[in-house]
Amino acid sequence: MDLSRRKFFLSSAAGAAAIASIPGIVSSCISKDEKSVDKKYSVFQTGNTVLFQGDSITDAGREKEKQLSNNSRSFGYGYAFLTASKLLNSLADKKLTIYNRGISGNKVNQLADRWQEDCFDLNPDILSILIGVNDYWHKRKHNYEGTVEIYENDYRALLKRTRERFPGIKLIICQPFSVLNTSAVDETWVEPMKEYQAAAKRMADEFDAVWVPFQEVFDEAVRYAPAVYWTEDGVHPSMAGAQLMAEAWLRSVE
Repeated sequence: MDLSRRKFFLSSAAGAAAIASIPGIVSSCISKDEKSVDKKYSVFQTGNTVLFQGDSITDAGREKEKQLSNNSRSFGYGYAFLTASKLLNSLADKKLTIYNRGISGNKVNQLADRWQEDCFDLNPDILSILIGVNDYWHKRKHNYEGTVEIYENDYRALLKRTRERFPGIKLIICQPFSVLNTSAVDETWVEPMKEYQAAAKRMADEFDAVWVPFQEVFDEAVRYAPAVYWTEDGVHPSMAGAQLMAEAWLRSVE
């Protein structure tokens, strides 16, 4: 092999390794201008309360007795913990109060049932919601009879209640996702999940919320590592998958 070809292959390998890093994967899906830390997280104001809501992906094994703010045990081991840790580190001067109230197995109607205690009573200034995979998965696994129309109508009603209670609240709507070639997810998931994702996107648009495109980020990630590297069952993220989600969330709110 001559020197020029050797240099080409080495440079190509180095470039591929750089692209395959989690920040590189996220940046290829979510384009943002580079800003200083204080400007790129300008959505957060001093003294804000931030609330993460959702199902098991957000829950991530958190303790549910004390449910403290800014506490590692109360956040579990998932993307919400990693995201909150980054925010608290980068924005120490903002004195943020951050809660995780995700509960495993939840669908939108179950969020609504506990919304007074797990949202309104916490007086959030910023609310992040990731919900939807169980609204579909439980149709397949637990004989749930919900439809995408029920999901959308329940989601809209929940967000309307929230805006009426807190007119100035900043909303972050996360895209429900599934990853193929894993233990639970196969090709039959793709088209139905697209309908739930489209419904969630309509909610983000209607309520002027930040949109976090988790599906696109995972679709890009599997180009660089097998699907099971990011999530064993296609729904619950691995350590790498949780970091990928945290990077995507943070990038989206910049």
